[in-house]
Amino acid sequence: MTSRERMLAACACRPLDRPPVWIMRQAGRYLPEYRALKARHSFGELVRTPALAAQVTLQPLRRFAFDAAILFSDILVVPEALGQGYRFQDGGGIAMDFRLETRAQLDQLTAAGLPERLAYVGEALRLVRRELGDATALLGFGGSPWTLACYMLEGGGSDAFTRARELFRADRAFFDALLEKLAAALIGYFQLQIAAGADAIQIFDSWGGLVAGPDYEAASLQWIRRIIAALPAAFPVILFATGTAANLAAQAASGARVVGVDATVDLPAAHDALAQDPALRQRGIRVGLQGNLDPALPSATPEIVRRETRRLLESMRGRPGHIVNLGHGIRPDAKPECVAALVETVVNWK
Repeated sequence: MTSRERMLAACACRPLDRPPVWIMRQAGRYLPEYRALKARHSFGELVRTPALAAQVTLQPLRRFAFDAAILFSDILVVPEALGQGYRFQDGGGIAMDFRLETRAQLDQLTAAGLPERLAYVGEALRLVRRELGDATALLGFGGSPWTLACYMLEGGGSDAFTRARELFRADRAFFDALLEKLAAALIGYFQLQIAAGADAIQIFDSWGGLVAGPDYEAASLQWIRRIIAALPAAFPVILFATGTAANLAAQAASGARVVGVDATVDLPAAHDALAQDPALRQRGIRVGLQGNLDPALPSATPEIVRRETRRLLESMRGRPGHIVNLGHGIRPDAKPECVAALVETVVNWK
């Protein structure tokens, strides 16, 4: 079985000899070859130049036996294509070109010509697809409407994104108009990625945990559901959110084939709860689970990584549909030898 077949089988919850493995944010500052490229090119150049984006995407695959490559890009390319650019500040953090505050600003954001403005993403995917052939899965991705709105309304990065939360309650018409526009743009963006050769799409609802539990459906999940429904039937979508364990069953019913969970979740218990959920069983819904090793683990030692990875694998034995991953993106201080130990442990596990 090829790595690509293994990944797609896990998305379909079929039993496997071992789970597939990949790591969110595979490429990055923990790889010396990435740092060498970054010394010569800005982040924006790496993202917007197809040959460079493809090169960075493939760097981890040249070191580690991952079952999937995930495109090197950024979730904020969508707001940028709509007309609200972004940049990384010298002191760290993200800044949007302006803070979205008025209806006039919102009306100026347009998805017209979006496929042309994001054509570099499709070209990067095609370059990677040609390199990988049919052996290894290729994943595209994007942010959820809620998560993108957080950055757009705040004007950059934040720990709390209070403005998005306030607007959701104070001006629902403005909020819904923004998320409607984002959902439509993301549908087109994901269709572009699928046409370019992506085998699956991961939707990052990175700030979903900031929404109060009863409001998660209205603020975030309904828009994700709309996007998934507009993609080809049964196309594998992985939905990953942090801090949303209370909404796991609702996420499983969203149309996603796999739900990723953060490192705070008891993964076997989550699997069993979903398998036994009466509403999901009645509708014949079965989803895979992705995760959920501690993101700090690759910064430890290879011995600790092997021990903790084996423990996770044993806890999920007999529970089909598991994709091994970290409970969030890999950290800059991760050690390549620890990533190698993680992947080797999964690959050699029986």
